[in-house]
Amino acid sequence: MNARSRRGFGARLVALVAAAGLLMSVSPIDASPASAESSSGKNSAGGSAFWGLNFDVEVLSSPPDLISGGTARVRVELPWFVSSRRVVVELDGVDITDSFERERQHWSSWNPRSWNRSLQGVVADLPVGESELEVSFRGWFGRSLIPTETVTLTNHPSSGPMFSGPQQEPFLCSDDGDRADAELGPALDDDCATDTVVSFVYMNTAGSVAAYDPDAPRPDDMATTTTMDGKTVDYIVRWERGTINRFIYSIAVLSPDSQDVDGPDLSAWNDRLIYYFQGGVGIGHYQGGPSRSRMLYDDGLSAGYAIAYSTGTKTGEHYNLELGGETAIMVKDRFVTEYGDPDYTVGVGGSGGGIQQYVYAQNHEGLIDAGVPQYSYPDMITQTIHVGDCELLERWIDTELLAGETKWADWNNREWIEGMNASNEVSNPYQAVEPFLPDGSSECVNAWRGLSPLTLNPNYGTAPGVTPEQQAAVDWTHFDDLINIYGTADDGYAASTWDNVGVQYGLQALTDGNITVEEFLDLNTKAGSWKNEPDMVQEGCPFFRALCPTEPPTGAPIPDPYPNQVDPWSWRNQTHVPGSDAIAPRKTADPGAIEAAFDSGMVNRGDVQIPMIDWRNYLERELDMHNSLQSFATRQRLLNFDGDSSNQVIWFTDVEFEGPRFDQTPMALEVIDDWMRNIERRPWRSIDRNKPAAAVDSCFDAAGELIHAGADAWNGILDSNTAGPCTKQVPVYETSRIVAGAPITGDVFKCELRTVDAAIADGVYGGIDFDDAERDELDEIFADGVCDYDSTA
Repeated sequence: MNARSRRGFGARLVALVAAAGLLMSVSPIDASPASAESSSGKNSAGGSAFWGLNFDVEVLSSPPDLISGGTARVRVELPWFVSSRRVVVELDGVDITDSFERERQHWSSWNPRSWNRSLQGVVADLPVGESELEVSFRGWFGRSLIPTETVTLTNHPSSGPMFSGPQQEPFLCSDDGDRADAELGPALDDDCATDTVVSFVYMNTAGSVAAYDPDAPRPDDMATTTTMDGKTVDYIVRWERGTINRFIYSIAVLSPDSQDVDGPDLSAWNDRLIYYFQGGVGIGHYQGGPSRSRMLYDDGLSAGYAIAYSTGTKTGEHYNLELGGETAIMVKDRFVTEYGDPDYTVGVGGSGGGIQQYVYAQNHEGLIDAGVPQYSYPDMITQTIHVGDCELLERWIDTELLAGETKWADWNNREWIEGMNASNEVSNPYQAVEPFLPDGSSECVNAWRGLSPLTLNPNYGTAPGVTPEQQAAVDWTHFDDLINIYGTADDGYAASTWDNVGVQYGLQALTDGNITVEEFLDLNTKAGSWKNEPDMVQEGCPFFRALCPTEPPTGAPIPDPYPNQVDPWSWRNQTHVPGSDAIAPRKTADPGAIEAAFDSGMVNRGDVQIPMIDWRNYLERELDMHNSLQSFATRQRLLNFDGDSSNQVIWFTDVEFEGPRFDQTPMALEVIDDWMRNIERRPWRSIDRNKPAAAVDSCFDAAGELIHAGADAWNGILDSNTAGPCTKQVPVYETSRIVAGAPITGDVFKCELRTVDAAIADGVYGGIDFDDAERDELDEIFADGVCDYDSTA
């Protein structure tokens, strides 16, 4: 559904009257057909049939140029006066009309599209490449009154690619254990293809999934389920698995009435599809390990949803969201072609699964019609901006602590310069190799440690089954995983977006009086940056435990054992030289990389036009990586794009420290369903005007009970209003770049620069009065200038 269609019903009525007038015209073939904006959000190749004299041909399963696997489901809408018996459908000149049947219509007085008559069918045996689908009319007395409609269908191999570019090599097939999770047989070729398998499972009364034999008596422990349409049925599931685009895919749907491997039983399907997008952090080169709980998502299946899933849309395998979007299109193509066209498709998934919903909604209109992004971020690539700061700042703080600066013994104070939360109550998983640290941790340490090297260090990553030769041949970075997008830099490695030239770390801490001018200057002298890839070395202890000393470090700490034997900060891959007071160089993004990130859609620009319930458990107390700021960073991007964020609802559910986590997702799916039904009934209204009452910003307690709902829930985060009830209940933190002056959107890779003199004149440093020596030192540290975020686009 094109949920933001604002075209009024009145305009449609005018078009209807105009169309009726055209039919009475003496020369109808010469008349210009009236048109109206479709509210379906599908991929249409023609005008709306009802409003004129044309056929409207829609490829329902994918965009017409992105068909895969040789089949496509197509709908042909007919002008209201045309009998379906007079329609001819041809593929490359061959009559395939018998592949189409009259489509059942849900007539409604408030939806003019339902007044049409239409045909629907599956076009099969498409060759790779372009084919012409032609729809024509057998006219009365041999005369055609309606123009022939021709659509070009472009089919791609089911192994891909379609548009993601040359496929990654080496690409390692899933190991036996990962294939076993999907109950698949061995890989059959270099593309890791497996035989497609259809089997049946059932949910037992103990809440476990078990194999189901259709020829055996009904199991005594068979569970039943009542779908959202009110049907109570045996909880039997048809489960299809195989490979698409080299990744493992899965399609599951209730199948209580029959268990036929050759054709699905859709008697309990609620006509809605969940695409389950999975999270994690990976850098490619592996087919993946599928998640059984997501392939057979209980909350969805039990309600009657069909569930689509792929390891190609699991960011724990790769974070190439161009490849992921392509894979999702191909998997949905398979579902729609073989099972049917859903009323709508809703995305579900957390972390990277939430990111995918936002990015694919922006980049691939119609792929999903709504989303429940859980624990989300706006996108992946802009998270590298501030997360890449973490170890630069942690290293500086820890060395200050080693030098006797006691203020850093209180972990809470790290928030001053890191922005994200820190706590004296959370255990530090790395304290054994840093025994000088007091109890406590930070989000940088607890959640993000190890991910900067995984993203940036070409030596660090790996994949199951890799040979030593393959390990040595691959540059294991996020940017190399997306080298088709970012291109190659002058040093021969993938171009990188990471940049911190001009960033004044700890700026807010300075102006708030939490650190001194001397500390501010020392921090920015020694923060440095990440080395270029050719200069990086393999990580050591604690990332490879076998390299850690058997006894706790003692004696003079720098450079032995830190960082030569123990290097939790990846210091050896940073530009600051241990023990040096010299200004550590900053890093500049490779030319073209930032532009490529935006142009390719890897950056969420805010062009998201579908209903979204952005839900997360509030995990700040646990220093979890899914920090609460990110929902609002996304909202601000939506506002920046077109001034409208009404399609995004933000829900938080509180969590007691280290307590159970209540899942609000089933409730969100119910609200999404009400929202989508409103849009279906009133397509002329905007998303905002179609919201059900429950689609409102809200916060819930740890038991899932409502604390507050209303437009004022999150006041004080993106505005200057007094903190709203939910803002008070679950405080939001910041990032290292925000406390250095950057906007909450978090999407500034590289800032505009201004001179230190200009920054002083503009009041950047508040009431801080630098003496001449400090002024000179500031000029020396920031010889190229300091960030001017107010002037940065």
